[in-house]
Amino acid sequence: MTDETLAAGGELRGADLSQRDLTRLLRAEPLRPRVFVDCDLTGADLRGAALADARFTGCRLDGARLDDAALDGSRWDGGGAPGASFLGAECADARFERVDLATTRWAGALLTDAVFTGCRMTGAGLGGCRGIGYLLSGCNLMLARLEGVTLRGQQLDGLRLDEADLTRADLRETVWKESRLLGATLQGASFAGADLRGADLGEIALSDAHVLRGATVSPTQANMLLAGIGVHVVE
Repeated sequence: MTDETLAAGGELRGADLSQRDLTRLLRAEPLRPRVFVDCDLTGADLRGAALADARFTGCRLDGARLDDAALDGSRWDGGGAPGASFLGAECADARFERVDLATTRWAGALLTDAVFTGCRMTGAGLGGCRGIGYLLSGCNLMLARLEGVTLRGQQLDGLRLDEADLTRADLRETVWKESRLLGATLQGASFAGADLRGADLGEIALSDAHVLRGATVSPTQANMLLAGIGVHVVE
C-alpha cells in the first residue's frame, strides 16, 4: 500500500522510507498531492521527484537527495533535512517553517517567492540559487554560504548571519531588524540605501568598511566603525 500511495498521491503517515530509491515511484505527477506526516526519508533518493504542492510535516530527510525535484508550492512544517541536497530543484512558492536545513545545498535551485521562517540553516549553501523574491525570516544562518544572493528591498528580521559569506550579495535598500552580522564576509556586497540600524555589525574591518557606503547606521554603529580604524569620538 505504501508504494501505491507514493505513486498515486495522498497521505503517508509514519512510513519508514529511509535509504530508499524513490525516483521511479515519484517520477510521474500524482493524482493528488503527496502528503508525508512523521515519515522517515533519511538518505532517500528523491532526485527529479514530482513533489509540487507536496506536504512534509514532522518528517526527517537527513542527507536526502532532492536534486532537480519539482517542489513548487510544497509546504514543510517542522522536522528537518540537515545535509540534504536541493541542487537545481524547482522550489518556487515553497514554504519552510521551523525546519532544520543545516548544511543543505541549494546551488541552481529556483527559489522565486519561497519563504523560510524560523529555520536552522547553519552552514547552508545558498550561493548560486536562482530566482528573486525569496524571504528569510527568523533564521539561523551562521556560517552559511550566501555568495551573490539577491535580497534587495527586503526587511530582514531576526536573521543570525554570524560568520556567513555574503560576498557580492545584493543587499541594497534592505531594512534590518534584530539581526546579526558578526564576523560576516562582506567583500563586494552592496548595501546602498540599506537601513542597518537594527543589525549588530560588530567590528567591521577597515578593508570591508567601504561596502557600507550609502547605508544608514546609528550613531553607536558609526562610533564602532570609526573605532575600527583607530578614531575615537568624544562628545
